[in-house]
Amino acid sequence: MKELAGKTALVTGASRGIGRASAIALARAGAGVLIHYSSGEQEADAVVAQIRAAGGTAQKVQANLLDADGPHRLARVVREVIGERLDILVANAGISRPASIEETTVEDFDALFAVNVRAPFFLVQQLLPVMCKGSSIVLLSSLAARAAVGSMPAYASTKGAVDTLVTHFASALGERGIRVNAIAPGVVDTDMSNFTKTEAGRAATLGMQALKRVAQPDDIGDAVAFLASDAARWITGETLHVDGGSKL
Repeated sequence: MKELAGKTALVTGASRGIGRASAIALARAGAGVLIHYSSGEQEADAVVAQIRAAGGTAQKVQANLLDADGPHRLARVVREVIGERLDILVANAGISRPASIEETTVEDFDALFAVNVRAPFFLVQQLLPVMCKGSSIVLLSSLAARAAVGSMPAYASTKGAVDTLVTHFASALGERGIRVNAIAPGVVDTDMSNFTKTEAGRAATLGMQALKRVAQPDDIGDAVAFLASDAARWITGETLHVDGGSKL
């Protein structure tokens, strides 16, 4: 069934990893998807081509969300493309710069908060005029927001902030019929988690999970599509842990 037929979605950071899987899952469910990328244009083209080859609708849009006005520029482009209705926003774009407390620089700290927190905040703000009753916003949190994993206190702080945004956005936008939730993945086999390619990294990952395999981007993308769908119509203000039972 194409439960998202006629819907329009924007997925940020959709040229690879979880963003790519989310865009494909949304398109498979019938949504027309805008594939946002920052610098990976060829990868974005490949996602668009894959969706179109399967009979779906997709188009790429570019913006650097590290820039202070990046979300505003992206929102303008999106509105030019879609007109006056955006049904689904998946704010997936994020960066991770693992470092201890001692190793973290001001530049890295500011970059993490710029992309992971500031960008989704202002993207929601700028796109609210084209979202309406029934629209769904999905932010990307992390296992790191609730458990100490690896050496990433600054990154983890950004994801804790995302969980807080979900609560406040959901409360503020509920009267408009707009749902706001987050997905909190555990370790996923993406470029951001290259350590899963090593035997030691895989062992460490499986050692903290109830389910004994390394997650794939599709595991997260399908959960994103669920939260965006009418099947999740009575869910808002929640951070859904999609982590194979990590750190139970």
